Amino acid sequence: MIELPEAFKKKMKGLLETEYEAFLESYEKERVQGLRLNPGKAEAEEFLAKAPFHLTKIPWTKEGYYYDSGDRPGKHPYHEAGLYYIQEPSAMAVVELLEPKPGDCVLDLCAAPGGKTTQIAGHLLGEGFLLSNEIHPARAKILSQNVERMGIRNAVVANETPERLAERFPEFFDKIVVDAPCSGEGMFRKDEEARSQWSPDHVIMCAARQRQILDHAAQMLKAGGRMVYSTCTFSPEEDEQTIETFLSDHPEFEIEDMGTREGLSPGKPEWGTLSMETLRKTYRIWPHLSEGEGHYLAVLRKTGKDDGTWKRKVPKYLKDKAVWKEYEGFCRELFTEPERYLDREEYILFGDQLYLLPPQMIDLAGLKVVRPGLHMGTMKKNRFEPSHALALSMKEEEAVRRFSMKADGMEAVRYLKGETLRIEEAINCDLNGQKGWVLMTVDGWSLGFSKLAGGILKNHYPKGLRWMGGTVFVS
Repeated sequence: MIELPEAFKKKMKGLLETEYEAFLESYEKERVQGLRLNPGKAEAEEFLAKAPFHLTKIPWTKEGYYYDSGDRPGKHPYHEAGLYYIQEPSAMAVVELLEPKPGDCVLDLCAAPGGKTTQIAGHLLGEGFLLSNEIHPARAKILSQNVERMGIRNAVVANETPERLAERFPEFFDKIVVDAPCSGEGMFRKDEEARSQWSPDHVIMCAARQRQILDHAAQMLKAGGRMVYSTCTFSPEEDEQTIETFLSDHPEFEIEDMGTREGLSPGKPEWGTLSMETLRKTYRIWPHLSEGEGHYLAVLRKTGKDDGTWKRKVPKYLKDKAVWKEYEGFCRELFTEPERYLDREEYILFGDQLYLLPPQMIDLAGLKVVRPGLHMGTMKKNRFEPSHALALSMKEEEAVRRFSMKADGMEAVRYLKGETLRIEEAINCDLNGQKGWVLMTVDGWSLGFSKLAGGILKNHYPKGLRWMGGTVFVS
């Protein structure tokens, strides 16, 4: 039985009144689990036909599915190929309300571990620009790894404060997500640490921090732009009251009415301090009313029209002819259409690491950047070695040489464990007498690189990602 803080129970009983018992009983139910498909990788129809999981639709998001507790989607080759992201179902509602579209410039301000970032990228489909920021360095690294696994090409991962970003990106973004750090009440059913750290003082501290973050986010949104604020807490101080304060301090913003959404309940104006009736247009997800953990969401529109006067400072792109020559030779070896990668100007060199920046990215000088764009690979002595990120960003038909594996066969498992494979194990491809980089695929989806020589595929799956011993799930 989950032990909830007594002060929390007293508070929720006062807020919910007749609904309190049903709310309390929800903590004894098994929590639901979800995964969200990556439209940048796979079509839903094809994935659902092949996936060995028991999936049912999540009502508030197009790509989201509940899966059964007996499924193991986190230990399957499709997960390593970035076909889906395992995410708490309620959290998927945020980006659905943001409605990013290809070509938008989007900021995910408090982004780790990457659920909302990867969902935004799925809506952008490689067009536009996504800045994904996380203030804590260790969490920023995890965020970067998830951006890589999902094959995202047009994202930059930063490790900055909201204040510093606001200085560099004034009125820059079309859309912003502020999934604010909170007291975590909505996660009590799944997170013992959140329960142990909770206190009324912690709620007040979180609310003050959230209001500062929102103030900085407001500076970065274009006039006419949309911002979604979200928390995974029930406290009115962090939810309705934070939005009240923000609207009072920022008269250029208004709550945008996104209509009724299945599974989402309206906000509570009576839980505010100013009786703003428009708070009813915000949303709550209750664990006793919907299949998901607790969440609060508010859609905010910045009024006015962007005048387009802001000019970005252009980064220092690659000019080294020797580096470009090595990279060009690699492109002509690997890609079926190398010119798609050679007609770009937005390459930069970080030490010996080559990156392709989104064309909208500003000058990187002075910014703490974890991943400045798509990591193409490493410049080594007289050669270029491609990155794992590049492999995961590719489609099967882009590679001149590819080695096909099946998710329900052992070749994919052996590859993920770091083992060497031989070309005679390939499915429907002829690599006899060839050498060079080979794209490894599972059921047609990219999984990583190997290097072919003498009929042997030397495994280049990153050592830190390799599967260890024990039970491995294959369908």
